[in-house]
Amino acid sequence: MHEVIRSGEVRLSAHLARPADGAGAEPRRGLVLCHGFPAGPQGAETAGESYPEFADHLAREAGWTVLTFNFRGSGESEGQFSLGGWLDDVRAAVDHLSSVDGVGGVWLAGSSTGGALAICETAEDQRVRGVATLAAPADFADWASDARAFLDHAREVGVITDRSFPPDFDRWAGELREIRPVGVIGKIPPRPCLLVHGAEDDVVPPEDARLLADASEGHAELRLVNGAGHRLRHDPRAVAVLLGWLERQAL
Repeated sequence: MHEVIRSGEVRLSAHLARPADGAGAEPRRGLVLCHGFPAGPQGAETAGESYPEFADHLAREAGWTVLTFNFRGSGESEGQFSLGGWLDDVRAAVDHLSSVDGVGGVWLAGSSTGGALAICETAEDQRVRGVATLAAPADFADWASDARAFLDHAREVGVITDRSFPPDFDRWAGELREIRPVGVIGKIPPRPCLLVHGAEDDVVPPEDARLLADASEGHAELRLVNGAGHRLRHDPRAVAVLLGWLERQAL
C-alpha cells in the first residue's frame, strides 16, 4: 500500500506492508525498514526499489506491519540529501507508523546507512522498542574526511539535484562528523539490538560491526555471516537471522 510521510516540509514516498491476517489480532508489532545510500551514477532514482518487496516478505513471514520509505532525495521522495535530514526522515517514519491503526509498538531495521541511522534514532527515541541492522557503518568518518568530494558524489548519484544545495556547507559537512552510531549505541540497552554483517563485506568492513558491538558493552547481538558481502537483504542466511530476531520480540 502506497503511503506518503511528512518529514518537515518534505514529502516522502513510502510503502506499508501488512500480514495476510491484518484484520486479526491487535495490537501488532510494527517495523520501520530503512534503505542504504544509493550506488552508481543516478542511483538515487532506483534507491530502495527492492524494499517494498522485502517489506512484504517480512510482513508475511513475521506477521508484522512493516513500513519502508525512500529517504529525501531518493526514489519518488522530495528534497535534497543531508545526513541530518535523513535522520529526521527516520524519526518521521517512526511517527507515521506509530499512528497506524493496530500498531502497538515500533522497532527499526536498516541496511548500511539506513541501519546506522536506525541506531542513532533508537538511541535518542525511547518509543523505539529495538533495532536490527544489516551491514551498518560505525560512523561516517570516510565521508567526513573529504566532505567536498562526498558532496560531488552525492550529486553524481542524484540525491542532491539542486546546485545551490546545501545553503550552509559547513553545517552539512559537520553532520557527517557529528552523527556517529558508535557514539550513541550505548544508550540503547536494555532494549534489544541486532548487528548482522557479512564477513566478506568490502564496502563496510566487518570491523565496524565489532566496534558497534564493543560500544554497546556486550549488549548488542553480533552475527557475522561467513562468505557474505554487503547486500545482506539478498542473502537468505542474513534474512533468516533477522526473522528469528523479529520472532523473539514481544510487545
